[in-house]
This record gives sequence, structure tokens and C-alpha cells, in this order.
Amino acid sequence: MQGKYYEELEVGMVIRHGLTRTVTEMDNILFTSLTMNVQPLHLDEEFAKTTVHGQRVVNSLFTLALVAGMTVPETTLGTTIGNLGYDKIEFPAPVFHGDTLRAETTIVDKRLSKSRDDAGIVWFEQLGYNQRDEVVVRVKRVGMMMLRPDPPEAAGET
Repeated sequence: MQGKYYEELEVGMVIRHGLTRTVTEMDNILFTSLTMNVQPLHLDEEFAKTTVHGQRVVNSLFTLALVAGMTVPETTLGTTIGNLGYDKIEFPAPVFHGDTLRAETTIVDKRLSKSRDDAGIVWFEQLGYNQRDEVVVRVKRVGMMMLRPDPPEAAGET
């Protein structure tokens, strides 16, 4: 599977991504530990029982990374030059161990690059949903995308 080139990403296009993933306790513990986040809300079940959630909450940055990763095959796989930034990251609902997430991308805006003649800039809004169709993450990001390469015959080659 390959991502889409700049020309293939139309403003208003909505992509419902096929990959889904059930979040496990191990995902949360590993990510939280690897990133040295010692927040007991993620790691300590007894502490978490005393919070408004009543249980451990999955690290929100894991949720963001997972949902962003789910979008790659149908958007940027092999067609991106790189991320330019993330903006307006929101976590409207928590993620818990055992939740199954899915992702959706909307193309918000695009323009040709002013500094590169082989690229365009695309603004994506990406949403992550749980199995109850609750939005668990909303993020706007900007990426530099490759323009479709000219086929050999268009460039005068055979």
C-alpha cells in the first residue's frame, strides 16, 4: 500500500482508515515507562481507583501516536517528505485498557510549497475514535508531501 501524493489529496476528502487496534495494558506500561512518564494515573491501579476515572488511563501521547500511525498507509506512506508540525491536539475522552481505536483523516487545506518545486503542504485533521464512537483524540497537523513524479515519457525519456 502506498500513501497519496499531493495531487491526490483534495480539500474536504475524508479517509476512514482500515487499521484498528485494541490498546493493551502492556502498550500503556511500555510507552509510559519508555518515555519516563511517572504519572501514577497511568501506572498505579490503586491510585487510579481514587480518581474521577476509577481506573488507569492510557497515556494520551500513546493515543496520539497510535492514531497518527494508523493514518500512515492511506495518507503518507512513501509520499511524505516530513511532518512540519502538530497543532490543536485535544483528548475529549480518555482511553482505557481494552479500548479499540480507529482513525479518520480529513484534508483541511493544501498549497504548493514556496521553497521546493517538488512538494506541497497539506493540512490534515485526524480523529481517533473508540469502539463506542467517542472521539478520543483530535489533532491538526501539517505535512510536506511529494508531488507526483513525472512518468518517464512526460520527461522526454523512454
